[in-house]
Amino acid sequence: MKKNRTATCIALSLSVLSSFAGAQQQTQEPKPPLSFFVTSVGQDGARLGGLAGADAHCASLAQAAGSVKKQWRAYLSAQAQDGKPAINARDRIGKGPWHNARGAVIARDVAHLHGDTVELARLGNNLSRTTALTEKGENVKGAGDQPNQHDILTGSQPDGTAYTDAADHTCSNYTSNAETGTVQVGHFDRTGGGNISWNSAHTSRGCSAEKLRSSGGAGLFYCFAAD
Repeated sequence: MKKNRTATCIALSLSVLSSFAGAQQQTQEPKPPLSFFVTSVGQDGARLGGLAGADAHCASLAQAAGSVKKQWRAYLSAQAQDGKPAINARDRIGKGPWHNARGAVIARDVAHLHGDTVELARLGNNLSRTTALTEKGENVKGAGDQPNQHDILTGSQPDGTAYTDAADHTCSNYTSNAETGTVQVGHFDRTGGGNISWNSAHTSRGCSAEKLRSSGGAGLFYCFAAD
């Protein structure tokens, strides 16, 4: 009789543990697919082959990382040039939400990403030193690291739109790697130079790889999945 009771208790215990394990598996949601990253490598200074070349670079890196997303866009604004209208970075990247390689949410949508309302600006997006990862899920070198590479090419104003003045904010729309010229950059780590903007901290010292390095960059940029 005692052996039967023991066997029954063991069976009940195993049943409870099995049910608990099954419940845990059901509540664990799959990691969202990669839909945002900082490029792990740059190109030829700020000469990216225009927006099309930058988009292709995003797609190539994402594909190599095993991304299931198909439509990748570089977060870059282009200025009006040669009769062609300006293009806003915020209008190129889809609707969101966007997640990094570890599944962490970066922003729910375009308005959240840019803090379009007072409430959203107070809340802020989730782009920071710990979440702005490469397509490989690796950290980017920021302020305090050697070398510092926190300057991220954007060519954009804080609201994600293109500049409308006569100055060059895009290194001739990402076709120049000259020592001269400038491109607007953000700080992915939200620090340095008294400016914490992720997308519009300051201008570069030039368009060449060396000039970008001299102010703390490596010609990296943000990539967002638009699909």
